[in-house]
Amino acid sequence: MIHRNNPDRRQAPKRYPSSDASRPARTSGRHPSHGRPNARPHTPVRAGGPARTGRRTGAKMRMPRKNMPRLTPKKKEDVIPALGDNIRIIPLGGVEEVGKNMIVVEYKDDIVIFDMGFQFVTEEETPGIDYILPNTKYLEQWKEKIRGVVITHGHLDHIGGIPYIMNRIGNPKIYTRSLTKMMIGKRQSEFPHLPELDIREVEPGDNIKLGNLPIKFYPISHSIPDAMAVSLETPYGNIVITGDLKLDHIDNEPTSEEKKVWGEIGKHSNLLLVSDSTNVENPGFSITEKKIQENLEEIIKNVPGRLIIGTFASQFERMIKIVQIAEKYGKKVITEGRSIKTNIEIAQLAELLKPKKGTIIPAQDISKYPPNKIVVLATGAQGEEFAALMRISTKQHKHVVLNERDTIVLSSSIVPGNEVAVRKLKDNLYRFGVKIIHYKVSDVHSTGHGNAGELTWVNKTVGAKFFIPGYGSYSMTAFHAQVIKDANIMKAENIVIPKGNGAVIEIGNKGKTIKTLKEKAPSGITMVDGLAIGDIQEVVIRDRKMLAQDGMFVIVATINLKTGKLRKSPDIISRGFIYLRESQDLLQETRVLIKKTVEDTASAARPINFDNIKAQLTDSVSMFLFQKTNKRPLVIPVLLSI
Repeated sequence: MIHRNNPDRRQAPKRYPSSDASRPARTSGRHPSHGRPNARPHTPVRAGGPARTGRRTGAKMRMPRKNMPRLTPKKKEDVIPALGDNIRIIPLGGVEEVGKNMIVVEYKDDIVIFDMGFQFVTEEETPGIDYILPNTKYLEQWKEKIRGVVITHGHLDHIGGIPYIMNRIGNPKIYTRSLTKMMIGKRQSEFPHLPELDIREVEPGDNIKLGNLPIKFYPISHSIPDAMAVSLETPYGNIVITGDLKLDHIDNEPTSEEKKVWGEIGKHSNLLLVSDSTNVENPGFSITEKKIQENLEEIIKNVPGRLIIGTFASQFERMIKIVQIAEKYGKKVITEGRSIKTNIEIAQLAELLKPKKGTIIPAQDISKYPPNKIVVLATGAQGEEFAALMRISTKQHKHVVLNERDTIVLSSSIVPGNEVAVRKLKDNLYRFGVKIIHYKVSDVHSTGHGNAGELTWVNKTVGAKFFIPGYGSYSMTAFHAQVIKDANIMKAENIVIPKGNGAVIEIGNKGKTIKTLKEKAPSGITMVDGLAIGDIQEVVIRDRKMLAQDGMFVIVATINLKTGKLRKSPDIISRGFIYLRESQDLLQETRVLIKKTVEDTASAARPINFDNIKAQLTDSVSMFLFQKTNKRPLVIPVLLSI
């Protein structure tokens, strides 16, 4: 009889609170484009089975290392009270974080959803995970009340969750503008097994009714065309949701078009404003995209040699303008990076970009033209390992080989957490003797999000009674609230800072009061993990971190069922922990401990309890190895019997 270590039954080391769970199998390998737009689609299959709790016996509890994750027991879901005549706002994503934006507005029997994004993740925090999605259990419970999904613009943190979520909530109709519709359709085509989406195109000024809730759309400025704000009408006033926004302005004075749009919104009786907080910690007004484009034109026009521009594929308008400027000066454009290629294709399909034949050329034709006639538009300004710019910098690109006459423009800011990767990228580039232009030395990048001055102006112009700062980490939303209070636009009691995703905010007393309920909608993390999608258990992420940091230590032991003794000295397999040939003394001591632990535990019960032996073995060996090495490898006991 063989008792192999089963992840559903194996208990965690004693240093963590008692909790274990079944693990979804990893059925597909990683993809080079992990963590980037347009990565390989993943079939949305529910992962795993019911969680199990292991019994804790044996070793003394000890404190975990500071940087190791703790397992937290699953909180019983709150029972949210009946809605009554209140208006309910529930952010399911985008609160105390950047990304996976999703807001629910509910009144009587109608639910309207605003945006449906996902969040990119880092290998350090969630190893092996592709994306994080909003938790939709609340919507799944009330799917019959969902009247539609409104998408404010086409960035992945607002549309990326659609292929994974729509099936779960009954595939309601989607309402959005033309370009966003194309981008949703393009992404959905990567999931051919899913039902076709029902996407209804709307334009600024349109009025529609979702259930009993009238909705109107307004054009706004962002870093992508067809961005829009939305106004939802209730009996007690309008709810205005901005999506991501900035202002076009001249010397900190909004343009006449901006004044017209926001002034029109402000003419109505506005009950609540939910506004972008991403860039609120920067004072004044942001640099306009027009200024960035003017500077890029000067560079494209005057650069003496070949020009390589690294930027975000999400900077839709900037990419279009770069192609247009290059064409204006008789230069050829090479697009490198899947996401940039895809978005340029979409721009052409939407007729936002109409390049002449031969303006955009394949990379293999680069040698056919003089260097000063070449502009390379590439992904990878954040130092992503497999992106085009990093491959160019490490001589891994098939066609682009750098030399000292090249100029590199990094038309992006550094995303927090990417500092080391960007530094590595710049180091690599400088080794070729190239000239590098970046946002710290020249205005070659501007955010798509408004600074504090812009957001204050929008808030004042809209003139809503209540305010919820949205779309950002807690420091951003708290700072946004303070900015509005300091500007004397609104009283503190009329501002609600959401306390995490799933916060249930209600406007009651016929629009006179606003409060946050003590109850919360389900907000546990939902992850896309290879071919699986669901509530990946914390223990899985914990184990992956342990494997990455300290490796694994596998024990193979054979037990005599009659005597409870080991048949032979246990075998040990180590990966990423120690070099076995140089650790013979440690291995010998460990084998002695294993023998004693197994035989002592086996002798204490008849018939032999293999689960108990594995629990004791995991705890004792984990503690011993930590004492000897100050490392905590993942200990996996495999027990055989004769």
